[in-house]
Amino acid sequence: MTSSRQHLISFILLVILVALASCAKAPAEYKETRYIFGTLVEFIIRGVDEGVAKQAVADIDRDFQHMHKDWHAWKAGGELVALNAALAHGESRHVSPFVLPLLKEGRDLEAKSGGLFNPAIGGLIEIWGFHSDELPTGKLPDFDKIHALAARHPSMADLKIEDDLVSSTNPTVQFDFGGFAKGVALDMAVAKLKSLGINNAIVNAGGDLNTLGQAGERLWNVGIRDPRDWGVIASVQLMGGENLYTSGNYERFRESEGIRYAHIIDPRTGMPVEHTVSASVIHTDGALADAAATALIVAGPEHWVEVAKAMGVRDVMLVDKQGTVYASPEMLARVVFDTDKKLTIVKSAPLSQQASHTVVQLSDSRQGQMPARH
Repeated sequence: MTSSRQHLISFILLVILVALASCAKAPAEYKETRYIFGTLVEFIIRGVDEGVAKQAVADIDRDFQHMHKDWHAWKAGGELVALNAALAHGESRHVSPFVLPLLKEGRDLEAKSGGLFNPAIGGLIEIWGFHSDELPTGKLPDFDKIHALAARHPSMADLKIEDDLVSSTNPTVQFDFGGFAKGVALDMAVAKLKSLGINNAIVNAGGDLNTLGQAGERLWNVGIRDPRDWGVIASVQLMGGENLYTSGNYERFRESEGIRYAHIIDPRTGMPVEHTVSASVIHTDGALADAAATALIVAGPEHWVEVAKAMGVRDVMLVDKQGTVYASPEMLARVVFDTDKKLTIVKSAPLSQQASHTVVQLSDSRQGQMPARH
């Protein structure tokens, strides 16, 4: 199954649940779908004239096109590509107000995650072949090269920012905003909707979504993708301003000799994450939820609680490769599981307790560990 078709199926599943929630008699509803960021983006806008809704979608789509060009890590002509090229040559570069805030936010999010979310590992992502719109195939990359690059620890902490002049003390830093740019984009989209007087809407980018207000007289009811099957594992109601983000290892991967190598990379080892297949986070900050979902997959069943507390997220659910569900009591109190399968659910202590900022690092014995066979 192609990556585009996988995105389409995931999108349709989420749209079905959102549509069910919006069937109540209510003010006029406007729906429109655009294709951007490599996925379908659906807008559902309620309670305003169609002309206002259409213009809002057109304005946001124009913003999204700008983001897709200048925040893209490998398509020529974008500002991020030019910045990466400069850093690779040890050069400084002036950046625009369109890119600079993402660098600062990415640096803050990496620090909060203890380095498990790291937008500076674009070089590792490129070596693995995930700098492509299609799933990578062919010969696997050189693992020695991967381990050597990981050992140089490219990090957002290596950045030097003086006004709008950006440089790095580490030439291996290469930016890839894929782990949180969608959250930033959707945050900006709902902010624009609010500025236009739109108070009830949902923007759904392939299953990651931001909300405003309600779906008529109801809350927005949305689904959380089952990472093992083409279905929904659970549904949850979102209050206006809450956002749901799911990071998963089930759509982008490469296979060789029966081994699946997922696209989410552990920055500490340079190797794909094997133990966790999805993480879902609900939060009012879409960028934070997006980044936290990635960091929690890397943290895995052993350390996700510490990372969730450090990043300030409470409503969290993970699924490991055996199908075991790990969730906070805050999340379990609000989800409804939509599956006939018997689930093993491991509930954590409440995440609303005081945060811990300690992130346990992998031991050296795991530095070269191969992903498990699926």
